[in-house]
Amino acid sequence: MSKNIRTPAVDHLFEAILCLRNLEECYKFFEDICTVNEILSLSQRFEVARMLRNHNTYLEIAEKTGASTATISRVNRSLNYGNDGYDMVFARMNNKQSDKSDK
Repeated sequence: MSKNIRTPAVDHLFEAILCLRNLEECYKFFEDICTVNEILSLSQRFEVARMLRNHNTYLEIAEKTGASTATISRVNRSLNYGNDGYDMVFARMNNKQSDKSDK
């Protein structure tokens, strides 16, 4: 049974995140709200997801990121059966990169 994350407190947190304007503001906010290990864990999962989408093997991913096969498997499950959040963000990041290279 999974917990419902849709609470007023989580809404408030996400609204705060949506107020951040640039990378430096993200660093300031996340360094205040998270531990270094929490930030590194989130970034590791995001890198694992990117590498899985690029068809890297579990072994390649584990070697490059230091993620356990359990973490890689959990991220893979989210990619395949989750809410498509990773894919939404990857598509937007690709569009942003395309827009920069067009200029």
